[in-house]
Amino acid sequence: MSSAKEANLSALYAELNKYGQNGEYERALKTANKILQLKVDEEKAFHCKIVSLIQLSKFNDALGFINKNPKLSGDLIFEKAYCQYRLNQPQEALKTVNTEQQLSVKLKELKAQILYRLEKYEDCFDVYRDIIKNTEDDYEDERETNLSAVIANLYIESSEKELPALRETTYELVYNTACQLIGKKQYIEAEKKLRQSEKMCREMLEEDGSSEEDIEEELAIIRVQLAYCLQLQGREKEAQGIYTTALKRKPDDASLVAIASNNSVTINKDQNVFDSKKKMKSASSDGLEHKLTSRQRKNIALNQCLMLLYTNQGDQCQKLCEQVSKMYPDLADDLSLVRATQMAREGRARDAAALLEKAAAASPSHELEMKLASVQLLLTDGDRKEACRILRNLGDSTFKPGIVSALVTLYLADNNREGASTILKDAVDWYKRSKDKGDLRLLWRQAADLHMRSGAPNIAAQSLEELLRLNPDSKKTLAQLVIAYAQFDPAKATALSKKLPDLDCQGQDVDALESSNWIMGTKVIKKATKVEPSPGSKAGTPGDELLQKKLKKKKKRKGKLPKPYESGVLPDPNPDRWLPKHERPGYRKKKQDRRNKDAGIGKGTQGAATGASDMYDMSKVQNQSKASPAASSPAAEPGPRQQQRKVTQKNKKGKGKR
Repeated sequence: MSSAKEANLSALYAELNKYGQNGEYERALKTANKILQLKVDEEKAFHCKIVSLIQLSKFNDALGFINKNPKLSGDLIFEKAYCQYRLNQPQEALKTVNTEQQLSVKLKELKAQILYRLEKYEDCFDVYRDIIKNTEDDYEDERETNLSAVIANLYIESSEKELPALRETTYELVYNTACQLIGKKQYIEAEKKLRQSEKMCREMLEEDGSSEEDIEEELAIIRVQLAYCLQLQGREKEAQGIYTTALKRKPDDASLVAIASNNSVTINKDQNVFDSKKKMKSASSDGLEHKLTSRQRKNIALNQCLMLLYTNQGDQCQKLCEQVSKMYPDLADDLSLVRATQMAREGRARDAAALLEKAAAASPSHELEMKLASVQLLLTDGDRKEACRILRNLGDSTFKPGIVSALVTLYLADNNREGASTILKDAVDWYKRSKDKGDLRLLWRQAADLHMRSGAPNIAAQSLEELLRLNPDSKKTLAQLVIAYAQFDPAKATALSKKLPDLDCQGQDVDALESSNWIMGTKVIKKATKVEPSPGSKAGTPGDELLQKKLKKKKKRKGKLPKPYESGVLPDPNPDRWLPKHERPGYRKKKQDRRNKDAGIGKGTQGAATGASDMYDMSKVQNQSKASPAASSPAAEPGPRQQQRKVTQKNKKGKGKR
């Protein structure tokens, strides 16, 4: 009986071995179950059963059998961790791997993949570097490719770790090098590498005999990354074209579709809202949480909130912002800005400002940005007093030059000179106590001018002294300081005035300068036709000669040329083309036809008798009446047509009028 059982087991093991080598895992699973029915505690059969389930992608079943049979699965650390990893349980998978003290090569590689999924890139880098250093087999290229992907993510996260430069022998390595350059913000170099990777990929796949469909599917990843690189360079039109082409092909990679759709929506912004809605659904579909990095998921979630903002869906926008802020606390500040913008659109600017102030209190690192945003909303609503209150309570940030300038402008807009003077005085005092003063010349100048106008020369003098200390050679500042001290400390003003340069008037004829006409305006000079010498000056002074020369000299204007004119191709245009024809030098008046002037032909109405036109020329009649007032004009005989019956003309439309 036992011998027959052993013979049966050996036959089943032979079948199991054959099925395993041929990749027939369904048959191998059935055979392993038969062996376990004959011998329940058979570890090899149990191991083969778990491997068959893994090969058939039945990870839940495999993990369930492992957990139910701890005695048989004591050595199946790799299989258990792999099932957890494939079931998107990376934390549990990492714990399972760490239970083993001495990690084999396959466990190290699995651990590196788990760390990459958990986005622990620095730990992942150390594991891969250890594997590559201590292992020699046929998988070196794959490991180096994975390592280059880790390095690319470290550059994106601005890691301070010392990172090596890798080879570029395959298109995958070149692609990852391009991703590293994007992380370094070297977009032009990254674009070149991506185009090189695209070319290498096509050549390699064509040599392997891949179909055009497979080649396009592999190239889609490189092209979408190229579009992202172009988008970062500001070449959005080119990037949008690549995204559209990639999405039209309907790739099977859901993560690629999500990224291309999201990036396309960011280019659309508040335009093409209907198209953006459809693409945002693709970017936020189910099943993507384990295929995208946390950074990508956060960006898509934020863009969903912005999409609701652009489409004026206020309630949905507020709810989604609250949900996303709980999922990703580091997005709370950005989402507060989105919510405040939505409130402001609804006419609730004060509620939006209160929300931003609350967000500023909860986030000290972004307090200044939040409060400045609330100030902008209040100013949009016309509430200057509340805006000034917020700016005044920013702590040390209140005395930054830009904020001081904004406060002064707002106070002056409300005619509050005292408030403007106070903020400038406080700013001066704060910078005196501060160690890092920087270049504050504009602030000192503004403070001095305002205090002088406000009647506070002593405070203005302090600002001018600071300004003079920054620029000791400024005579303008020194003169202003003398004027300021003259109002409250004449002795000091006198002492400082000695530092001003003396006026050198030697060699100047004061009477001639005062009496010369150069002090007159240009309009007066142009109207003057004769220049009389001043009583105190000699005839023919230089000022008079200069004035005579200016009057005689006329400014020659450069002639205008038409826009399509090209010098040397066409002859120069007539310089007098802007003058009327009768004022041009070559103009000739048209000669009149005097042949029938004496006969009077062609004068008057048709059929009028000769000389009848003189009777109706009122200018001649008036002249005659002036010459002889007593004479009366003889009655003229009516013409032949005038003797006919008078016909009343009706208004008729002329022919040809439209």
